[in-house]
Amino acid sequence: MTLLELQRQMSHDVRRPLTPAFEMQQLGEDGRSMEDVAASYVKPNDRLTSFDRLEIYNRQYWFRVISAVSEDFPALAAVLGSKRFDALVLAYLKENPSTSFTLRNLGARLPMWLETHPEFSPKTKHALVLDVAKLEWAYVESFDRAKVTSLTLEDFEGLDGDSKLSLQPHLQLLALHYPVDELVLAVRKQTPESDIMSNAVSELVVPTRPRLPSMRRARVFLAVHRFENSVYYRRIDSEAFLLFAALQQRRTLGESLEGAFAASTLSADQQATKIRQYFAHAAELGWFCHLPTDMIGVQ
Repeated sequence: MTLLELQRQMSHDVRRPLTPAFEMQQLGEDGRSMEDVAASYVKPNDRLTSFDRLEIYNRQYWFRVISAVSEDFPALAAVLGSKRFDALVLAYLKENPSTSFTLRNLGARLPMWLETHPEFSPKTKHALVLDVAKLEWAYVESFDRAKVTSLTLEDFEGLDGDSKLSLQPHLQLLALHYPVDELVLAVRKQTPESDIMSNAVSELVVPTRPRLPSMRRARVFLAVHRFENSVYYRRIDSEAFLLFAALQQRRTLGESLEGAFAASTLSADQQATKIRQYFAHAAELGWFCHLPTDMIGVQ
């Protein structure tokens, strides 16, 4: 076995999915005993067999990637409970293994993946679980994404219905079925940073489950944004959500405003007041920006 072949073999074996009990599988994909596979290139010692030594690396790899996902979704873990959450993360990572140089991206597909895996949600709570996952990932995106130069008052001069406005890359817009911003904030306040992990990582310590506020179904629109290096959840009304979402999709100002108020029962004067408020608040928070050409379309 060449050095390259050895590296590839160990990389493959270390990243093989664990069993539901978080142990290394006994058989390889080809049906070969993993004890025999391990013995072919791992030397035993007086305390551990070749299989035992390889299992340590296999488990630690998975504990690390599970931890990376868990740290981004503490409220999801609180809603599901540690056992159900650990099973969810393990199943998710089996289908969505790490393909990036950074662990930051591991949870990127979790909200979308959850949509087609209701078996991990308690009965009648799938929509709630999805909302929590979406909001927690929006937090990550808002914290990490760029902030570019905001527009000045002079930049707004001469705008008309055919104009297009860009929004900050860190601004995330969510249409939710539950007020999960209250739940996520409650969990973060109750959970020490060291406890934001799967119990599979610490193995011996089961994190205390935070007390969760009761959740009643209600349509909620959120703008998740970063301001002075902190992430905030700002509730907005449906018209504001539709307006900013259309602007993010690079629709013209005229099209965005028309779509935002298409189903509105507000009078023209009331709509005008709303629009002034939307733009005043967004401008104050620096949401409108000079988006570089190479960033258009990646929001």
